[in-house]
Amino acid sequence: MPSRLDARHPMSSAPTELPTADHAVAHTLLNCLLREVSGPEHQTAVADGRLHLRLPRRGVVLRIALRRTSLTGAHRFTGPVFEERATGWEELSWRELAEHVQAELTLRSGLGNEEFLTQLASSHDGVAAALADRPEAGRDRYLESEQALLFGHRFHPAPKARSAGRDAWTAYAPEARAAFRLRHLAVRSELIAEDTTDPAALALLDGLAAVPDGYRLLPAHPWQYELLRDNPLLQAALERGDVLDLGLGGVPFTPTASVRTLYGAGAFLKFSLNVRITNCLRKNAAYELTGAVTLTRLLAEPLAELAGRFPDAAMLREPAFRTLALPGADGLPDTSLFEGFGLIVREGLDGVLKPGVTPLLAAAVADEYPTSSAHISALLDGAGPQEARAWWAAYLRLLVPPVLAAYFDHGVVLEPHLQNVVLAVDSAGRPAQVLFRDLEGTKLLPERNAALLDRLPPEVAAPMAYDAQRGWDRVVYCLLVNHVSELLAALADQHPSLEAALWEEVRSVLEEHADAYGRAPRLNALLAGVPLPAKANLLTRWERKADRAAGYVRLPSPLAADVLAEAGRSWGAR
Repeated sequence: MPSRLDARHPMSSAPTELPTADHAVAHTLLNCLLREVSGPEHQTAVADGRLHLRLPRRGVVLRIALRRTSLTGAHRFTGPVFEERATGWEELSWRELAEHVQAELTLRSGLGNEEFLTQLASSHDGVAAALADRPEAGRDRYLESEQALLFGHRFHPAPKARSAGRDAWTAYAPEARAAFRLRHLAVRSELIAEDTTDPAALALLDGLAAVPDGYRLLPAHPWQYELLRDNPLLQAALERGDVLDLGLGGVPFTPTASVRTLYGAGAFLKFSLNVRITNCLRKNAAYELTGAVTLTRLLAEPLAELAGRFPDAAMLREPAFRTLALPGADGLPDTSLFEGFGLIVREGLDGVLKPGVTPLLAAAVADEYPTSSAHISALLDGAGPQEARAWWAAYLRLLVPPVLAAYFDHGVVLEPHLQNVVLAVDSAGRPAQVLFRDLEGTKLLPERNAALLDRLPPEVAAPMAYDAQRGWDRVVYCLLVNHVSELLAALADQHPSLEAALWEEVRSVLEEHADAYGRAPRLNALLAGVPLPAKANLLTRWERKADRAAGYVRLPSPLAADVLAEAGRSWGAR
């Protein structure tokens, strides 16, 4: 294995062009192998500007050129993957690499997975399609950023896999810059199920189209309607006139990075979509529909307190849901239709954004490649190292404090990964505000919120609760591993010599809050350099587990003072 010092030597600066689909898929697969399999098994080394990685059960040695190394081991790759053979180093296709990984994981786990190569092929097709046919961006920088993720999650083996035909997918894909009208259904009022903390949220739905007296409007994602339209109960309701199909109508909505959450009419609508995207079938379970509104109620006081303390951070609430409650044979609402047509109303941006700022999806800012005007290279265009460090310091002090305060002061586990955070910048591209979103991943610690949870039905309370350790792992993973380290990496691509200094700034922010919280043991452990939890997406997908059952691998931390001091001495000697 390389020493800590070896892993700090950058090879070059930022990427000058986008990778091919073949290289993008191979690099993503190597990221997962390095993080979850070969790294933890001490089967990697960095030498001569290349990563060498061994699959011990297969007896296969791979290598790839490095554009830049990383303190966390999340190196930047460039070009093709090579395999050592008797005749020398031979280039591998992405599929040959995938077959090696499939064989290694089969030997490692004793399990097969006949879906694995199909999912990687689907992801490859998605990347290739996005690269081949990319419409020009519109003038809305926010929507451009939501639709900028051509390659997806850097540490997921198949981030662009879809369990649906590519032709259907393209019409609704954010990376294809899609925008479309909703399918409007008129449903007899007694067959609508809904709840709200704010009548204006339901009024927004009602205002999307006119319906006959005695009916309520149920907007549907047009792709989801096509997937559900042959349901016998729905067909019978259409024939009886209990449900009226009004067709496509209203203003266009734009799919955001999450695919099924659409932006339009001043709000976000989070629809069910019976398509597996990465790990999960993306439908709103019944407990998620009710849970979103319930959490909005429960979090009213904590969020108000946090907003008062951190006026430049806010949570986009989810004040309403609506769905179709069509009785089945047992007289109860049919679950497949209740969940399949369920939608959640999330607050829009207009009511929470500060004047004069531009919202940008954090994942687009932090992308490895500059795929939009939101990218850090565009925000810091021409900026020198000191300006980059000042930008970073400002961003960390917007992002980190409210997440820690939510956990330590209120027992609330936020999920601030890159797709769940919107960064608002001022006219000079400087951080001005952060917005957190998606209550599906927000959880409560029972030891701090037992009284609240006890008042809820068990089927709603159970998915809403994390114990303290699970909650802390989720906070650290989303905040530091998924978010901070990835944005830091994109910033270090622009200024490779700054990586250690950028981590020093992370440590400084954590130190400030360790003092504020009486040196809480969990924060002290972070500052001591305990390994960081990283979600094991490759192993989760291989074992076909639900996303909520995903485990963690532990990464070496760059936060310990001695590690950062060593890195600083290394750069000072240059």
